[in-house]
Order: sequence, then C-alpha cells, then structure tokens
Amino acid sequence: MKLDFQIPSVDQLFNLNETEHSELFREIRQPWDVLLRIEEYLRRNLRHEQNGQVHNQAVIQGDVYIGEGSIIEAGALICGPVRIGRNCRIGHGAILRNNLVVGDDCVIGHAVELKNSLLFNGCKVAHFNYIGDSILGAKVHLGAGAILSNYRLIRGNVRVHLEEKKIETGMDKLGALIGDRTEIGCNAVLMPGTIIGQDCVLYPNINFGGVLPAGRLVKNKNELEVVPREEDGD
Repeated sequence: MKLDFQIPSVDQLFNLNETEHSELFREIRQPWDVLLRIEEYLRRNLRHEQNGQVHNQAVIQGDVYIGEGSIIEAGALICGPVRIGRNCRIGHGAILRNNLVVGDDCVIGHAVELKNSLLFNGCKVAHFNYIGDSILGAKVHLGAGAILSNYRLIRGNVRVHLEEKKIETGMDKLGALIGDRTEIGCNAVLMPGTIIGQDCVLYPNINFGGVLPAGRLVKNKNELEVVPREEDGD
C-alpha cells in the first residue's frame, strides 16, 4: 500500500509540554537537529546533584543530575553529562552516558544502554535495549531487546529514506525519532535515520527503516510451519 509520506514536524511527533527541555526544539530546521544541541545545552544547564536514591554499588562519573524520587539500582553505570528527571528507575546493569537527557517517570531497565539522546516523560525502556542518538516521545515503550541502530554498516552520513528520496542529515550517527505513545515490540530493529509517528505499533521482530506516519500498525507476516513431531529413529 502506497502511503503519503513526509517528514513529520516536531509538533506532529512530540508534545513539548511533556518535557522540561523544550528549549532544545526552538528554531530547528529538522527534528533530528535537536541531537546536535544536547551537549551544549547540558554544558550550560546541568548541575551535579543527586536527589534520589543511589545504591552504593552503582557508579556515577562526571556531571550527573538525578531528580527527586528517582532510584539508581546496583550495578548501574552513569557517565555524565547526564540529566535524569524525577521518579525514574534506572535498573541493574544499565549504562547511561554522554549527553543524555531523561525525563520524569521513565524506566530504564536491566542491561539497557543509552547515549546522546532525549527521552520525554513517561518512557519505558524495558530490558536489553540500545538507544543511541535518538529522541523518544512521551510514553514511548520499547519491548525487550528492541534496538535503535545509529551507525551505518557502510560508513557515511545517515540519510532519512522518504519513499524514493534520500534526505541527507549531515550526521554520521543518527538513531530513531519515535513519536508519543508509540509501542515498539520485542527484538525489533530500527535502522539509522528511522522516524516513527505518534500512536504507532510495531510488532516484535520487525526490521524497519524510513518514515512511518502516525497511527500505523506494522505487522510481521512471516508464517510459522507446524508439523507433527517425530521421535528419534522413526
């Protein structure tokens, strides 16, 4: 089915009332340009402060802000500059590093790695995920093992694929922009430069790239074959 694709605007992807960091979006040309601003934004605004509960077996390095009510579990590694909002949970074995902004009420689960990204309020990133150079809108949920790939196998700047067009981003690393309330199934892989609209659902084990308009469901049509089991030697 042919869809009318276009690059969604910031307002079409994200409710800016669901982040304290809407300043990052002022006067940008394309939504992914926000990622180029995070380092300078944190340099100007980040203060090292721990207001939550940090387990004594967690490791905090560099400038890290942790909001009230947030819990950092044993074995987590946080390498600043990183800002974590209020009432978040950072799970065992999670790695948060290098220019990262996490909103309020977020869950970063076991063995998740994040870098140079912005998470709006209410994101749930469950287990064994990689999120690099990406923006997750409010209440986005990633199932276990979902990966946001940010680096091309054939080296070069990432391009956003829009039907037959390829839009140059000028960035050698760019993961995914995922609109508010979208659900990404377990073990899904999003290719570099993927843009997913609001209120979408991607089924488990999907490999997806390009631009997906809001309110779409992406299914995996691979069919399983079920046959009678034969005993060894028959």
